[in-house]
Amino acid sequence: MGLQQKSKNLFDYATSTPKEVFYLFTLTILTLLLPLSFLLLARFSDAQYFLQSFTWYHSPNPFPYVLTLAMHINPFILNVLVSFVSIVSLIHSLTGKITILNESSSSSTSSSVLHPRLYTAWILLCTFQVCVGLGIEGSIEAGLYDTDSSFGVERSLLSRVVFLLGLHETTQVWCRMVVRPVVDDTVFGVLRKERWVERVGMAASLGMLWWWRLREEVETLVIMVEAKKELLMDVRLIDFVGWWLYYVIVTIGMVRIVKGLVWMAMICLRRRASEISMVQPSENDDKV
Repeated sequence: MGLQQKSKNLFDYATSTPKEVFYLFTLTILTLLLPLSFLLLARFSDAQYFLQSFTWYHSPNPFPYVLTLAMHINPFILNVLVSFVSIVSLIHSLTGKITILNESSSSSTSSSVLHPRLYTAWILLCTFQVCVGLGIEGSIEAGLYDTDSSFGVERSLLSRVVFLLGLHETTQVWCRMVVRPVVDDTVFGVLRKERWVERVGMAASLGMLWWWRLREEVETLVIMVEAKKELLMDVRLIDFVGWWLYYVIVTIGMVRIVKGLVWMAMICLRRRASEISMVQPSENDDKV
């Protein structure tokens, strides 16, 4: 029955209206704002390192205005917002009880529009959009994407996979908590149930972004602190926050792995118990 329902949903998306296609595209793009924020934070950390290292940091020549704005404001705001989403995701992964917008409160259009939590989601999403937009523009203008930020150090494959699982979990919470309520209310006027096709689209987009840049550059958040300590450079608060964020996401990924192992163990135990319960009646029949 589940496979038939998924096939029906896939057929519905294949024959969907332009409104449905626009909804799926918008939902996926806005969901990627969170992993893009991690990429920007890694680039800002890399840029701060080179600004501390080279003497031209004290040069009287002014930097471009967009870069100056991005380097002084964006990292602080993004760190606060990403830290908030990451903490909520960690609590959700541990308890599974974090729900910002309940579907029961969106049974009608008016309740969805006037809900104060929806305004909070709008503010968070718009702030993310502005910060990411300014950060990308400033980074491109300064040529930050033309530099190598790996420092010759690479994390193990296992740590990368664990981080990716944690980032996927955090992105899902971000989508359900902020992106989906805003897009649902804007496009359809009410909150809708999440569909598996939308999950697949989000996971595929995150995977492509991860393979393109994020899998190597996000490690700057944790490598930067180690590099500065080796060079006896000042470790700033923003460097520590980036290091902390990296390991929060790793913790979320580890919790997800442990939950998966526990779930598999429970399935094996239930299957074993069902086999034993089927064998016992047959043995009793033979005795009779």
